[in-house]
Amino acid sequence: MTGGYLKGRIRREDIITAAAAAYGELGYHGSSLREIAKRVGISHAGLLYYFPTKEALLAAVLERRDSEDSEREQLTVPPGLEVLRHFVALAEHNVRHPGIVDLYSRLAAEAVAADHPAHEYFVRHYRAARAGVHESFAVLAARGELREGVDPELATLTFIALMDGLQVQWLTVPGDVDLVGSLRFYLQNLLTVPI
Repeated sequence: MTGGYLKGRIRREDIITAAAAAYGELGYHGSSLREIAKRVGISHAGLLYYFPTKEALLAAVLERRDSEDSEREQLTVPPGLEVLRHFVALAEHNVRHPGIVDLYSRLAAEAVAADHPAHEYFVRHYRAARAGVHESFAVLAARGELREGVDPELATLTFIALMDGLQVQWLTVPGDVDLVGSLRFYLQNLLTVPI
């Protein structure tokens, strides 16, 4: 690897880090490429060399978050109980890193608008999350590890909504909300085996 290439990769990562911080503090629409460039200590033109549009930078921030979550929590394990355990572990990680949770929650709320640059990302993100959790609940149902009468599709929708909703409540009043305990409680009430 050449020195210039490494320097470019490091600069790119610095820009993504600064953008994540800016989006977390100011929201996507409240931040500008000029502000992000200033935080990194480069010119606006220098930032545009790496990310020609604000949307391209947003995509890089979201992709980094997903990559880090998948790598750390091994979210690609076979469907079943382990997938649900990894989602709980992700919530435990998020409690220790409120900044990324805040960024995610703000962007998810902003991106409900169809014209938001992250809208399609969140459409894909939620579909993928629901698909993985639904497949796990279906496997658990087939094994007799899901309580009788629990609909895997409704359990999935509720679980994803609960996770995101709890994160927003936890960010608002952290001392009042047990994010991880609430997720465990919900899952344990669906399962016939320990979570």
